[in-house]
Amino acid sequence: MTKRTCRNHSPAFKAKVALAAVKGEKTLAEQAQQFDVHPNQITTWRGQLLEGAAGVFGSDSHSEPAEPAIDVKTLHAKIGELTKAHDFLSGALGKAGLLPSAKR
Repeated sequence: MTKRTCRNHSPAFKAKVALAAVKGEKTLAEQAQQFDVHPNQITTWRGQLLEGAAGVFGSDSHSEPAEPAIDVKTLHAKIGELTKAHDFLSGALGKAGLLPSAKR
């Protein structure tokens, strides 16, 4: 028996196999032989298809975006605070002669 290398299947192929499994016209063993994949893989893809199927029709992800978790006013206040601190320190270092001449 030859050892197979790991194969990456395209999403279209996975969908095709999973849909065939959902239809149930053939047994799992027949589908595995037809598509040349392991029966456990077919079962996994079928489960993923069934789990994600509800999201196609009833997804709330396309509804209005939720309020941002970050308060913009707080961020603006922090920016102002940091700007003041930066200006103060750069002025103090400039007066002390510790800043390079390019920064003055």
